[in-house]
Amino acid sequence: MEELTTLYIDKESHKFSAAHYTIFSATERERLHGHNYSVSAKIVAPMGYNGFSADYNVYKNRLAALCDALDEYTLLAGESPYQEVVESGSCYCVRYDGQEILFLQSDTQVLPIRNATVEEFSRYLLGKLLDESAGDDLREVELCVASGPGQKGCTHWHSD
Repeated sequence: MEELTTLYIDKESHKFSAAHYTIFSATERERLHGHNYSVSAKIVAPMGYNGFSADYNVYKNRLAALCDALDEYTLLAGESPYQEVVESGSCYCVRYDGQEILFLQSDTQVLPIRNATVEEFSRYLLGKLLDESAGDDLREVELCVASGPGQKGCTHWHSD
């Protein structure tokens, strides 16, 4: 019988600061604002012959790199059904509800997400972590993104 173990990684250093706005409908959205997001993960893997299931340092470094890649950017939802994001010179031009909003490309990331929410950020980051972990013997991963104490979204993956 296979023995599975669970690793929890919830380091204070796994965080990113970013600006965003949540879109509620074709005519209602939040104002642009920012959060200090924190990222944590739960990893389930088989216990190895040497007494551990996965190298904490590998996953800590991967999570840190994912956070660093989003730190100090404005994050836009590139797949929102309510807005269009197009390149315009050195800016991204967002068309929403008859308005045009400009963001410097150098300060902005357009992510393949439907909305700039903790739920979508967790789904996006979990996909990136799984891509980087291809070939690892993982059974389950849950990745959570919190926008403040007591408020987080998590996405769960398990092998078939």
